[in-house]
Amino acid sequence: MKTYVLYNRKSNNGKGLEGAQKIKEHWKDRELEFVDIIDFEGYPEFFKKLAADDEVCLCGGDGTLNRFINSIDCDGIKNKVFYFPTGSGNDFWNDLEKKPGDAPEQINKYITKLPTVTVKGKTSKFINGIGYGIDGYCCEEGDRLKEKSDKPINYTSIAIKGLLFRYKPTNAEVEVDGKKQSFKKAWLAPTMKGRFYGGGMMATPHQNRLDPERNVTCMVMNGAGKLHTLIVFPSIFKGEHVKKSIVHVMKGKHVKVKFDRAVALQIDGETVLGVTGYEVNI
Repeated sequence: MKTYVLYNRKSNNGKGLEGAQKIKEHWKDRELEFVDIIDFEGYPEFFKKLAADDEVCLCGGDGTLNRFINSIDCDGIKNKVFYFPTGSGNDFWNDLEKKPGDAPEQINKYITKLPTVTVKGKTSKFINGIGYGIDGYCCEEGDRLKEKSDKPINYTSIAIKGLLFRYKPTNAEVEVDGKKQSFKKAWLAPTMKGRFYGGGMMATPHQNRLDPERNVTCMVMNGAGKLHTLIVFPSIFKGEHVKKSIVHVMKGKHVKVKFDRAVALQIDGETVLGVTGYEVNI
């Protein structure tokens, strides 16, 4: 048996291998082989060459997981797949109630039967959530800042400045399992497979990614002005925002969200610009 540690040398500002090497602290007795995913053919070809008892560990962040689940049929994987976070975004790891430095976790049960999201005619799977509204704006602004500097991005600061000055809410139409609702002045309208997104925001504290009914949760924050929304917004980091009157939570298997103007959207932290709506299906 061999354990293959897959990493991207360019991730985390060029520290991908350095982060992956930390796995040795936990797996001292395993035969490890480090493989840079930049250099191989692709995930399907890689898995075809594995022996039945070989193991694979993905090293990276939420974006790494998203690219993996969309590059291979995860439901058909027979080998054990582990995850070890080495990226800047660890929302999946937080949802598993893990801490930085914890041992790798087997994730086979988390990467099967995933929901899909359709945006601008393209359908893909997601593992954490879809951010739409000011959360998408934060990713858009974060991407812009990354192009200018290697400094860590403070998404909380971006969100606060957006709430106060730059982001304007939209009117939203949300349909969950056939039931339509309209929301004025929508600031957030994510749909979640897990609880966390945006680097630590607990958008849907009661969402269970292993829900036997496979429901997702759509959360809408709307109706309030800038100052009221700014007062409520910090409570999202503990999941307490769902107790507020400006927050609405809906569970289901089929979600459609439409805004009355195009804004940025994020899928597991990856930004899509100029989006007027999205659709999630189980």
